[in-house]
Amino acid sequence: MIKGIIMDYGGTIDTNGVHWAHVLWSMYKKNEIPVSKEQFYTAYVHGERTLATKLLVLEHHNFFDVLYIKVREQFAFLIQKGQELDKRKILHIVEDCYRLVLDTIRKTGPVVESLSKQYPIVLVSNFYGNIDEVLREFKLSDLFLAVVESAKAGVRKPNPEIFALGLTQLGLEGDECIVVGDSYSKDMAPAMSLGCQTAWLNVTPWEPETVTTPATIELDDLADLANYIGQCNGKTD
Repeated sequence: MIKGIIMDYGGTIDTNGVHWAHVLWSMYKKNEIPVSKEQFYTAYVHGERTLATKLLVLEHHNFFDVLYIKVREQFAFLIQKGQELDKRKILHIVEDCYRLVLDTIRKTGPVVESLSKQYPIVLVSNFYGNIDEVLREFKLSDLFLAVVESAKAGVRKPNPEIFALGLTQLGLEGDECIVVGDSYSKDMAPAMSLGCQTAWLNVTPWEPETVTTPATIELDDLADLANYIGQCNGKTD
């Protein structure tokens, strides 16, 4: 029996399994930013590390703000490396990404809402200290029993301790819970180490991940999760 759910946010709810590097790279190409895929990804990694270690994102920032800060940091890195870029394109990329997220959450939000009426859900996310504001922005706040955010918890994925905090919030043992996320290394592997069931939203990773133990189930769409849990719990339509 699955009695509770631990769910990832970024790459799961907001893009339905498409890695954020893919999302951003597609918008770089759409806006004709003159960098190679390899140059972009180096800047992407730099930006993620910068946001994780420097207080650039503040508690009141919404997701549009986060996207703008991310892309601004990527552009600054690329320009420092000698690329000639039009900084006016930053806003275009951010607007395109934000529209994609809005469109995705119109689909994934009702899925999470439906699940929340049947099972307690705890959100476990590597985020920047403003996840509560982002959830309010997208009208998702009321869907979660609790939120465990890396910036406030003091521990980040793939450390299993952040998932253990999620289990504590649920009041459940690992085998009573299913962990849902888009990353094998950051979500599935640490969850398995705690005995959790796992649902890998394996849609568009940036690069193939090394799989040691298969996830309990692989999903092509977050919407498929409800049917799987229902089957596990002996529920039929």
